[in-house]
Amino acid sequence: MSFVEVKNVSKKYANHLALDKVNFSIPENQIFGLLGPNGAGKTTFIRILNQITAADSGKILINNEPLSPHHISLIGYLPEERGLYKKMKVGEQAIYLSQLKGLTKNDALKKLKYWFEKFEITTWWDKKVEELSKGMQQKVQFITTVLHEPKLLILDEPFSGFDPINANHLKEEILKLKSQGTTIIFSTHNMASVEELCDNITLINKGKSILSGKVHDIRKEFSENKVALEYSNPSDNLSELLNSKYNSTNVVELGHSTQVELTLGEKETLNDLLQEVTSLCSIHSCNEILPRMDDVFIKAVNQNK
Repeated sequence: MSFVEVKNVSKKYANHLALDKVNFSIPENQIFGLLGPNGAGKTTFIRILNQITAADSGKILINNEPLSPHHISLIGYLPEERGLYKKMKVGEQAIYLSQLKGLTKNDALKKLKYWFEKFEITTWWDKKVEELSKGMQQKVQFITTVLHEPKLLILDEPFSGFDPINANHLKEEILKLKSQGTTIIFSTHNMASVEELCDNITLINKGKSILSGKVHDIRKEFSENKVALEYSNPSDNLSELLNSKYNSTNVVELGHSTQVELTLGEKETLNDLLQEVTSLCSIHSCNEILPRMDDVFIKAVNQNK
């Protein structure tokens, strides 16, 4: 079931067409990657979804209802450019932002106590925002983004400024929110995070959605029919076969075994390869090599210049 449906959405600024009849759907209770080069139209779409600006044409549905002001309370938005007031104290500001989302002061205090303890930042309560590092500020803003328990959470480069330990902590919290029923839009240029976290993606380029679907299916679509074979005890004929028929590359000696990358023919399968080499060596593993999302991103954008 789709939580958000985007139908023929267009937006033009002066002579720049930021979005050009964009169509995609965001499945409920999943992490959805909103990807694209700088200037592709991602920020424009996020602004329309947050009702900061409006589309020129097309429509967006949330839970099968046309996007309207009452949906704002369902959304939590963590922008790439952080928006905390540097001179305000952390606790004072967190309460203020919580009340803007409709929480009472008492409810906000209870929830903030829980999150500040979870993130181990209770000692920051009376510090001014300007006293905190970028990563510390990021923690505070993440908390204020999720405090009202939004049904739709929009995260724009959420790991910016975090060291690996804190980035991993935040990933755990994002996955926990997903498990609790939150639908998450994840906008990033970090394709490793996309592979790790996202269920589905859409890739926007020059205002158009050029690629949409499940992450695994898209990587499969862009695969080049390559496999990684690990073996030991090779016969004299194995090397000749792998070089001549399967164009072996990236040979790595692993001590008691060897790993090699092979390219299958257009109509060949893993089973075909295994039938040929089983009698020529001891097979440890044989796995399909899927392209990284970095490679998919570059190839898809270059194909749509």
